[in-house]
Amino acid sequence: MNRRRVAALLAAWLALIAPFVATAAEPTRPNIIFIITDDQRADLLSIAGHPVARTPQIDRIGREGAWFKNFFTVTPLCSPSRASFLTGLYPHAHRVINNDKLGLDVISHTLMTWPRQLREHGYETAFIGKWHMGLDDSRRPGFDRWLSFKGQGIYIDGVVNDDGLQKQIDGYMTDYLNEQALAFVRKPHRKPFALIVSHKAVHVPYLPALRHEPLYADYEFVPPPAARSDLAGKPIMTRPIPRVSPLDLEGVAPEPAEPRRGRGRDPASVTRDQLRCLAAVDEGVGQLYAALQESGQLARTIIVYTSDNGYLMGEHGVIDQKRWAYEPSIRVPLLVRYPPLIPAGSIREQMVLNLDLAPTLLELAGVKSVIAMHGQSFVPLLRDGQAPGRASFLAEYFVEKVGRRVPTWQAIRTPRWKYIRYVSETKSFDELYDLQTDPNEEHNVVAEPGAADPLAALRRDLERLIGNAP
Repeated sequence: MNRRRVAALLAAWLALIAPFVATAAEPTRPNIIFIITDDQRADLLSIAGHPVARTPQIDRIGREGAWFKNFFTVTPLCSPSRASFLTGLYPHAHRVINNDKLGLDVISHTLMTWPRQLREHGYETAFIGKWHMGLDDSRRPGFDRWLSFKGQGIYIDGVVNDDGLQKQIDGYMTDYLNEQALAFVRKPHRKPFALIVSHKAVHVPYLPALRHEPLYADYEFVPPPAARSDLAGKPIMTRPIPRVSPLDLEGVAPEPAEPRRGRGRDPASVTRDQLRCLAAVDEGVGQLYAALQESGQLARTIIVYTSDNGYLMGEHGVIDQKRWAYEPSIRVPLLVRYPPLIPAGSIREQMVLNLDLAPTLLELAGVKSVIAMHGQSFVPLLRDGQAPGRASFLAEYFVEKVGRRVPTWQAIRTPRWKYIRYVSETKSFDELYDLQTDPNEEHNVVAEPGAADPLAALRRDLERLIGNAP
């Protein structure tokens, strides 16, 4: 047999086995499961020291991986925060700036997300749950598997878009999302996969599954009292604003909320139901754990647990709200498990942001982003607890037509200081807090002579951060 014939046969044989070789080699890249809840404060977990919360499966992620105590969303609102998680960009760059209806669905079809980039590099991708950037529930670019619903969705007997097919489901939405995520993990995969499980829970109206009704029945939550001096330093919160009829907002505001179904609206009732809703999320995390263990994929799967924004439950006289720049609103949970990289039981105190997730996950998957990002990979922090975190960061909020009580603001936070300015107001309502001596942000020191130097430095750094291009 001549050389040319041998070469041709060898080439044909290599072409025949190439798909199998690629398939065998590809699984060395990690799978990714990214779980995000809605409106969950950083302390609404038992691992974070909550007095009654029981979240053993969620806590397990942190116990077997890393718990980030200073993880922040750069905008404490659903749609902008979710877009930042996916793109690594600030809202002023990705342009999903609030929850208002008009245009967000169109913009969100154009986002260059980390799942979209992973799919272009050989990952199988799935999105299951709440998208909530506009009312449109149709598939966004970058997802092989798509299951979502319009806008906020509903807890009981909702309607979903299941790969383009509209379905009326029976039962509890959190359970349904858990089941669909479990089915995706259990099915055969010839590629590494990236799965986003995006829960409606624990968002208003906080409707728990029937089986969880007995939980936390004896928990009498009492909101922290707001000191008079606290509110005196925050005149922005009590300024008069014109009343707007909901009918004047038709077409430009989010859809009406699902009814509370006669449940109590007092803080104790709301808090108990938040915890009950979280119980179903916790069960779903345990189911995913079991499925990964059964299939031998647990050790090579990155598991991330977080939320889109925090929540004020009595702080500064505000109940059942977000949007403000204060700590309970911008601080969210972050637990990350990946045994090849993260020592079990790691605790990180450094400041990390929601827009840092995208570059981190891309780096762990070995993918170089096709867009520049504001986010910074925190892979070094996963490896080494002594690695540096951010020295400061920008947070921002853009006024919504439906929520005029909170005006447009920009804020800068450092490990010690937080400075907030309300850029849309003609009168100065600036706030400055020394978090070292005043972690609850109750004493606005913006006008105190001793704060003049740090205030000037913070204002300069804020301008620098605002001007930073990705």
